[in-house]
Amino acid sequence: MKNKEIIAAALVALSIVALGWFIRAGIDDFVGKDRRVNVKGLAEREVEADKVTWPIVSKEVGNDLPGLYDKIGETQAKIKGFLVRNGITENELTVNAPQVVDLTAREYSDHNQPYRYIVTSVITVTSQHVKKVRDILARQGDLLKEGVAIVDGGYENPVSYEYVSFTAMKPEMMQEAIANAEKTAQQFAENSHSQLNKIVSADQGQFSIDNRDANTPWIKKVRVVTTITYSLKD
Repeated sequence: MKNKEIIAAALVALSIVALGWFIRAGIDDFVGKDRRVNVKGLAEREVEADKVTWPIVSKEVGNDLPGLYDKIGETQAKIKGFLVRNGITENELTVNAPQVVDLTAREYSDHNQPYRYIVTSVITVTSQHVKKVRDILARQGDLLKEGVAIVDGGYENPVSYEYVSFTAMKPEMMQEAIANAEKTAQQFAENSHSQLNKIVSADQGQFSIDNRDANTPWIKKVRVVTTITYSLKD
């Protein structure tokens, strides 16, 4: 009987010890889960645009609609000739159908207008040769010598620049952003007398492409921000 009682007591003691160990391990694990640091990593690049879209707008006004169509056709021919002479190829050009506005058809029109029709033509240059197109943009005043006045495209037809090779640089920029996030987290761990552990969660990064400034829209700022959560340990 005594041996059985001793064994039973030993088993109870071992059970208590094991239970205490598991409880402590659980508490340590619970505390460890709360020890995290959430950091952001940033990577930036300045690049030149590799695609330009230039809508060239011209207008003719008058009362003779067939005559205006002939005149806008002559204007289009002069614009296309100017562009081709300066290195723009036919496959980089898109000629849109002329748009006609009849001022007398408007509900609140002023019938004292000196002309009835406004005919608008848009020839669009789309090219990957950004520098060449920018050089032509600077010389578009030469068209005035041929009697062609280019109209400001305004909000509807602005000159736009894009960076379409962006996908190729995404992996490298993400790697840099993650490395910068890790440096920040490492510094936090050192300041808190801890060690950086594994990544608990991370996003895929938020990418943005913006003009560097208003004066150089062909220079783009590519930016990625990623958010990473690390666990900490003693």
